[in-house]
Amino acid sequence: MTADTKKSSEIPDCEYHPNSPSLITPHLSTPTHSLYLSNLDDQKFLRFSIKYLYLYEKGVCVESLKLSLSRILTEYYPLAGRLRATTTLSSTTHESSDYQKLEVECNGEGALFAEAFLDLSVIEFLEFCGKPNKSWRKLLYKVDALCFLDVPPLVIQVTNLRCGGMILCTAINHCLCDGIGTSQFLNAWAHITSNPNSDPPIQPFHYRHVLKPRTPSKVTFTHPVFTNFTPKIGENGHFALNKYLQSQPLVATSITFNPSQILKLKSKITPSQKCTTFEALASHTWQAWVKSLNLSHLLNVKLLFSVNIRKRVKPELPQGYYGNGFVLGCAETTVKDLVTNNLCHGVKLVQQAKSCLNDDYIRSMIDMLEDKKVRTDLSATLVISQWSKLGLEDLDFGLGKPLHMGPVASDIYCLFLPVAKDPESVRVLVSLPPKSAEKFEFYMTQFLECDRNIELNGYHNNDGDMLTY
Repeated sequence: MTADTKKSSEIPDCEYHPNSPSLITPHLSTPTHSLYLSNLDDQKFLRFSIKYLYLYEKGVCVESLKLSLSRILTEYYPLAGRLRATTTLSSTTHESSDYQKLEVECNGEGALFAEAFLDLSVIEFLEFCGKPNKSWRKLLYKVDALCFLDVPPLVIQVTNLRCGGMILCTAINHCLCDGIGTSQFLNAWAHITSNPNSDPPIQPFHYRHVLKPRTPSKVTFTHPVFTNFTPKIGENGHFALNKYLQSQPLVATSITFNPSQILKLKSKITPSQKCTTFEALASHTWQAWVKSLNLSHLLNVKLLFSVNIRKRVKPELPQGYYGNGFVLGCAETTVKDLVTNNLCHGVKLVQQAKSCLNDDYIRSMIDMLEDKKVRTDLSATLVISQWSKLGLEDLDFGLGKPLHMGPVASDIYCLFLPVAKDPESVRVLVSLPPKSAEKFEFYMTQFLECDRNIELNGYHNNDGDMLTY
């Protein structure tokens, strides 16, 4: 495994095309209606855009990208619509509240498309692709909007480079698509671009009623992913970690695991316990993250991770379903149990969290989300989103696959990213305060080489202090 420690450089400003941005509307007339969003789509936790960055050695003709985008928006017409909010009655309390239910007004208004030029070469940009930095936000057109609802669901910027290469950045509203859905859409766009006379490889399924809550609601399980309690800094001494991290200057840390290193990690768990690559790497990352923050041993910590439910619900979600077809699995334990036990303990917790996600449990979770006071518990929590194994790194518009694929920016949420041209490797990206980031890299990269006693002795910081929240 390697820690990508090369210092990120500020990129110069983009020079925008005189007519940027423009709206790309569907090629043909599309249905006009309001699209219902399920409770999984309409979580406050997902009210943001997923921002992807792709680097290509050769640029694709912008006019052909616009034409193919117009064609694919005929199929994925809700992405050319606009989000709207309506005040609803809660099915649990039957009272009006400040909560506003989101829906998509399918009106064909169009996706925002910007064109720009950047005075860099592909090689120069690759030199600091290890870690995103704030200047990368220049590569995605910033919409002048008063609120989240005023931003088009799909925003695209194509930035041509000095050498003839291209950077493609996309922002896709998470309320409309999950990772599988965005990959489905982007690959359909790429397919139409490189094969103009063809149809999309998968026909999209738009309707979200297949995940509607039951009437009456039946919440038959406890769901530790959620809480109806809004913590304040310092309250009970246990609920300020997330807010503390958000208040700190953060640096991105990126560690790449190749197949042999993943195998070595898994060998510490097997043969006593079989596990997937995700389970092993998630457990290892969670443990390293907790250690790097020097948390009180008494603190209860959670790991939330996305789980695809398309084949877990009954009936299975239709092929082409591109809405949010995932829920969060939740592993939970104390800091002491996590850091003093071996990796098998964390893996077991992750496996238990996955195993309970059957149709009954998922339907109960959807029903629980009818209570609009419920929110995702992020208080002392690491959230892992898996972008690898979704086909995002295969996006080929006809002139080759990307040399780099990743997010436009890093956050306190952890991403498992694909590695271009190396499908079996995984890159772990997360942002932490600088001192914690150094420790995180140490525990991620050196843990397998260290004696168990050295590892435990190295858990405390130089002053022997532990942080408590």
